[in-house]
Amino acid sequence: MPAPRSARPRPDLSLERAAGPGAIVCGIDEVGRGPLAGPVTAAAVVLPPDGLPEPLAARIHDSKQVTPAMREELAPAILEHALAVCVASASVAEIDELNILHAAMLAMRRACDGLGVAPTLALVDGNRAPTLPCPARAVVKGDATCLSIAAASIVAKVERDRVMRELAAAFPGYGWERNAGYPTADHRAALLRLGPTPHHRRSFGPVKALLATA
Repeated sequence: MPAPRSARPRPDLSLERAAGPGAIVCGIDEVGRGPLAGPVTAAAVVLPPDGLPEPLAARIHDSKQVTPAMREELAPAILEHALAVCVASASVAEIDELNILHAAMLAMRRACDGLGVAPTLALVDGNRAPTLPCPARAVVKGDATCLSIAAASIVAKVERDRVMRELAAAFPGYGWERNAGYPTADHRAALLRLGPTPHHRRSFGPVKALLATA
């Protein structure tokens, strides 16, 4: 049984501060590797050396542990208090051309490049970091332990969900406003019923299989 939310360790600035005085550390995370449709989106966030106001920092966690309504509240607050934030994506065409891993790395690199400041270190969620213009450290479960990565996960998730809601209005029936393109039962059923859109990832199994039988 998972630990209660209050018992989970909070992300903090330990890794950022370990980089030393004067270091400019960005946290990077991406969302959208698993969906059948839509881009993969990354965010890079540089927090102030003293961190975020405590009432805000106390609410930030891995985006999967935060309700949609709370994410919508937290994202603009992070944007207001962070020193620098950039959100970037890799398109469906790039996902199909490069594969999802390399497209996610591309999105993360674009987010870092777009910060407007030159980080001296990047902390990247996961077990693999992209090639960046600064040293990078992969942090397994970083979105649950590192405050700047957790902040990036929330900003990236909110932006990608917004994009998928816009796409849902243009391509109704797939439930993207609810499932964000993930392979839920209703999305799979709609894919069989309606066929793929230009925003479906043709290299992904369910979409590829459907196209093979068309």
